[in-house]
Amino acid sequence: MVKYGTMSIRILSEQVASQIAAGEVVERPASVVKELVENAIDAGAKTVNIDIRGGGRQLVQVADDGLGISSDEIEIAFKRHSTSKLAQVEDLEAIETLGFRGEALAAISSVSQLTVVSRTQEDSAGTRLTLEAGVLANRESVGAPHGTVIAVANLFYNVPARLKFLKSVTTERKHIDEIVTRYAMAYPGIRFRLTHDNRITFQSSGGNLLDVLTSIYGSETAKQLLELREQGRSSAETDSRSSIRVSGFIGPPGLNWSNRNQITLYVNGRWIKDNRLNYAVIQAYHTLLPVGRYPLAVAFVTTDPENVDVNVHPAKTEVRFRQANAVFGALQRTVRQTLISDSPIPHATHFSSVIGQDWAGTTERQAPIWQTETALPGGRDFALDRRIGTQSGEVGSDGQQIEPVDGVSDDGLSNDGIKKLPIMRVVGQVGASYIVTEGPDGLYLIDQHAAHERVLYEKFMADWEEKQDQEGMISQGLVSGVTVQLSPAQSTLLEGHLHLMERIGFQIEPFGPNAYMVRSVPALLTKIDPARALLDVVEDMERGDAPLQGKIEARIILRVCKSAAVKAGQSLGYQEMEAMIRQLEQCQNPHTCPHGRPTLIHLSASQLAKEFGRT
Repeated sequence: MVKYGTMSIRILSEQVASQIAAGEVVERPASVVKELVENAIDAGAKTVNIDIRGGGRQLVQVADDGLGISSDEIEIAFKRHSTSKLAQVEDLEAIETLGFRGEALAAISSVSQLTVVSRTQEDSAGTRLTLEAGVLANRESVGAPHGTVIAVANLFYNVPARLKFLKSVTTERKHIDEIVTRYAMAYPGIRFRLTHDNRITFQSSGGNLLDVLTSIYGSETAKQLLELREQGRSSAETDSRSSIRVSGFIGPPGLNWSNRNQITLYVNGRWIKDNRLNYAVIQAYHTLLPVGRYPLAVAFVTTDPENVDVNVHPAKTEVRFRQANAVFGALQRTVRQTLISDSPIPHATHFSSVIGQDWAGTTERQAPIWQTETALPGGRDFALDRRIGTQSGEVGSDGQQIEPVDGVSDDGLSNDGIKKLPIMRVVGQVGASYIVTEGPDGLYLIDQHAAHERVLYEKFMADWEEKQDQEGMISQGLVSGVTVQLSPAQSTLLEGHLHLMERIGFQIEPFGPNAYMVRSVPALLTKIDPARALLDVVEDMERGDAPLQGKIEARIILRVCKSAAVKAGQSLGYQEMEAMIRQLEQCQNPHTCPHGRPTLIHLSASQLAKEFGRT
């Protein structure tokens, strides 16, 4: 035996080597689903049924009606480096199947209790194998239809270190949903059915891509999608890009999300992760989307197999292109051309974007009318009149002498020592985004969206703390419920947080597969499109992986306040601006919005004098 120092060098046993390989291939239950679904597709299946129990910990079962595995080869299929997809190294240069490494089945069986039943059309009977941690435990002949059924039970039961790193059932279900819907989009002619704990959560009809997109996103979203189509090319472009084709669907600019999760890319039918191609899609929407918003895109790049190297990563989700710039350019150009030629003219929704029901009214044209009194987080109600901005001892429009705001001394410090804002007088509005005010020492520019977010956040949190031991926040019932269609992954995520949503003020009921009926919303959101508000909350939930419950609550509350706050670009009446400033003055932390951005900028009188050359 060869020695190096005090450590012996030895060849690992087949079982240990398989478990090490499983660490690369089988990261979580969704990895098992991915490998088994790929095998079913490669086998020519027309129907693929995926059954999941306990988020995949207890069971992942994939059944297909493909070619099946012959009786004399079924045991070999679970040996390492066994595959029917290639035979020699040259085959790696033009891979046209999803699987090819010959590691997946061996890796999965090594960390689970696996049962497989398979029969080819040529075999008179099927064969059932049972493997425990990769070791054959039983083999028998059984009656079975042609195709393959693989049941993976108790994943990672013999690798507890891996088991403890799995996330919650909801999170693991979400990852599985994403895998299945990706392959349903890539192979729309195959009928997929996904079941979680005996409940069907997704199924496709085996039609075309638009049918699958309707199953995932709902008919309202699907009917807005634009089909990708390449315009005429010059002769030079034809020579350099003749082997690259781009197809699929994209959303118009008005259909956008707060994250990149809805950009799905495929190369030769294989779902891939590629930041550069993601950027190509995003760049095609340049100047067409608001800052921080991202499009929906399902784009297929088809090229000669020899132009793509798929043997890059064990999970086979990364590829290399021989002509990377050509692929980038083809994708970006096709998306951009489709947007320019086919995008519809945006239309207004019947929901108005308003400051909120607690704000003072105004009879100015295009401005909504609200109540005449405002409830502040501190509990005091203020009649909104021309008193805002006056100093102690001055007389307001009602003839009453004005006293300093409760809790704030003449030097701007609150009674608890926290620095407060000075009393300010509204001067006007700039760019329909910033309120100009005058204070004791100069000029203040207030970001109306950030300021209103801060006001709403502190009011919401004050109510939240007060009602912690009660049923939940005050909500506003809708005259008629609003139906919201989610993707399977979003539906799984929302389902796991319905109780929390109810505490926040949403009343939501399941309304069919991946559909929900919104019956009521938090009182802050009564003037906002309830469907858009719920989608915004779900999108924020999608950020991060299984955050703590407290973080989920904070994230939802922040989103509610952000959705309800007045937006940049919205013209405000004089009284509306006065009301906003008065409420901002009462906030405990008026200098930043809940996300940390500044709410105001101060230009002192001395700074102004210096700018004008007076000093």
